[in-house]
Formats: sequence, structure tokens, C-alpha cells
Amino acid sequence: MTVTALTAASPRATANPDLLTLLGRTPLARISCDLPCPQPGFWAKLEGLGAGGMKARAAVSMLLGARRRGELRSGAPVVESTSGTLGIGLAFAGQALGHPVVLVGDAELEPSMRRLLRAHGVRLELVDRPAAAGGWQAARLARLRALLAELPGAYWPDQYNNPDNVAGYASLATELTHQLDHLDILVCSVGTGGHSAGVVAPLRRRWPALRLIGVDATGSTIFGQPARPRLMRGLGSSIHPRNVAYGAFDEVHWVGPAESADCCRRLARDNFVSGGWSTGAVALVSAWAARVHPGAVVATVFPDGLQRYLGTVYDDDFTAAHGIGPERAATRPVEIRHPHAAEATGWVRCTTVVDPLSSGEVPYPHTGPEST
Repeated sequence: MTVTALTAASPRATANPDLLTLLGRTPLARISCDLPCPQPGFWAKLEGLGAGGMKARAAVSMLLGARRRGELRSGAPVVESTSGTLGIGLAFAGQALGHPVVLVGDAELEPSMRRLLRAHGVRLELVDRPAAAGGWQAARLARLRALLAELPGAYWPDQYNNPDNVAGYASLATELTHQLDHLDILVCSVGTGGHSAGVVAPLRRRWPALRLIGVDATGSTIFGQPARPRLMRGLGSSIHPRNVAYGAFDEVHWVGPAESADCCRRLARDNFVSGGWSTGAVALVSAWAARVHPGAVVATVFPDGLQRYLGTVYDDDFTAAHGIGPERAATRPVEIRHPHAAEATGWVRCTTVVDPLSSGEVPYPHTGPEST
């Protein structure tokens, strides 16, 4: 496997704790455009307008937790695998707390994201092909473990299994309780499982009847579907993160790239605020929830903005080449009784939510490399 080192992390980083005053406090927007059908509107927390994006909350929480426990020494490097969004959050946290950041990405990381990460001073390494089992995610993690051996005192946050990832979103829940008088349905994209788990528990203390809808990507294995190659990045996974609070979800939707891209473009054109794959996916499901539950207050989180995706989601040549034009986008979900009842190749809904690692059921077979 070839590994490309794009830039070196500085040997020492100077802490800038004033940056922490920029964390969070993002606005809430009312989304009322057709997605793709007319819908009464829902609320979206615009995390892309916060410094470092949504995952800066988790990144700061994980580094502070590690420092409290003595796992991360002053000035020591932080090493993590990323498909992009957490990388920006860690770049923010590293500058704020004084830690050089080393990130392992892969060949599918967008050129714009590579440049952005370098601009923020991280050392970025790319693996050039997926592992035979576990895809890009496994390949990145293999390189990450090698880096931990090469960098004395380096700390790996392990975002997929770190409880401090979950704890970092308590501030997001607090902001929502201040911005909303009531909430009936919360829609969350699921990747590491951090923000859905971190937000729903405090929100249910405020509103005990709150329903939680999870949104996953087609080809993701988180909720028991088979792991397949995935075009969408930022949500879904080819492993089973232990931060996912399976018991908290009332239902799960799998959304494909055609549906997500169509919603992203509709948002940008008709409601101005938009984002990438995760934003399009949660917007689609939030609009559906608002439509099928008249009078319900529905809210979701838009994790980032659209700039990263100008060469993919918002590029006509890209969508045409991948066969994900708006004519391929479903306007309503297919209903299945169980995650193993059928493979989701487009928008699918299921009200049975299981933890694939503890359900005792036979999962789908692995049939090839996956993306993340």
C-alpha cells in the first residue's frame, strides 16, 4: 500500500484557547422548500456556520477528556482517521489546545478538503487503496496504528468508540432547548454515532416523548445492512461504532446518493442554506417526517456547508457520471419490516432497529471493499 504524506505537522503547536469562545452557538433555520414534495417545514441547526463545523464539539471534548485522564500530554501529537469532517474539527481543537494534528485520509478525499486541512496546519497522509476487508476505513486505521508506533506519545481519539465524542454534543442539545419551545421528532445522520447519542438523552429529559429517527447511507453496515461501496461520505460506516445508541432510535432510514444530492441542490436553490451528503439525507427524512406527522415539530442538524461538495454533489458532470441525477431520486421511502428483510439500494425506512453485533442474527455477507 502506498502512503502519501502531503505536509508535515509542526513539531510543537502553540495553544490558542481564545478559539474556544467560537465553539458552537450556531443558528437555527426554518426549512420550508419542497424536498422533493411540498412539506410544512422543519428546523435545521446550521452547524456548518460554527468554527470547525459540528465535529469541533466532539474534537474538543475528546482532547480535553484525554488530557484530564493523562492520556494526552501537553504538546503531544493527535492522530486520527478521517473522511474530512472530523479532520476540520480536530484542526480547530489542536490549534485551540496546542497539539499538532496528524490525519490519515484516503485517495477519495476531495482535493478541496485536502487543501483546507493543509491550510489549517495538519499533517495529512493518504492511503491509496482500500483494504480487502473493511475498505477505506480499514486501510486508514492500519496506517493510523503504524503512525502511533512512529510518533512517541501520540494520542488516538478513536472517534468511533470514545464516550467523550458523545459527551461533546451536550452543548448542542442545550442550544436546541434554548432555541425551541417544543420538539416532537429529531432526525440525525449516523456515522460514528456521537451526535445522535449525545443529543437525544438530554433532549428526552426535556421532552420525554421525543422520537429519534436515524439516517444512514445505503451500503452502510451500522444498522444491519450489508457493507457495500459507498459514494456518500460523512455518514454511514463499514464498521460498527460502539457510540451508536441503538436503543434510542425509533426508526431508521437509508438514503441513497441520488436522493441526497437532489435535496442538497433544492436546499441551495430554494432555501439558501445547504450542505453535503449528510445534510441532503437528513433534510429529505425531516421533510418526510414533517409531512406524515402533521403538526409535529421536527428538527435536524446540518453538519457542514456546501463548499466542500462543489465538485461532487453540485457538479452536473459528477452526478451524471455516477447516475445520480434527480430523475433517479425516490420521492417516498420503501418500507421494510426488518433490516435483513431486503437490501436498501435507495430510500428505505424500517421501524425495527437492531444492534447487528448483539442481535444474534446472521448478517449479510461481505462482498467487497467499502468507502467511508
